[in-house]
Amino acid sequence: MDKTKPKGVIKTPKKKESKAELFLRLATKRVSSVLKSFRILGNCSNRNNYEYTSEQINAMDTTIQNSFDSMLGKFTPSKKEQESFQF
Repeated sequence: MDKTKPKGVIKTPKKKESKAELFLRLATKRVSSVLKSFRILGNCSNRNNYEYTSEQINAMDTTIQNSFDSMLGKFTPSKKEQESFQF
């Protein structure tokens, strides 16, 4: 089998994505995915199809909130970084 490029196909080098462009591309997809997951989870609120207790909802709330707070904390400079000194 011939593994050469087909005639007339020109391979153009890809432009290297900047860190800012990479962040925007990935963060947009990932936030959209999280929002879709929340919409889908919200479907479980239909009492015609599901049965749940307030304790279960509180446990979900606590878990999701803790995870959200942890994620946001990663975007905040750590105390160690804030307390450093430079001229």
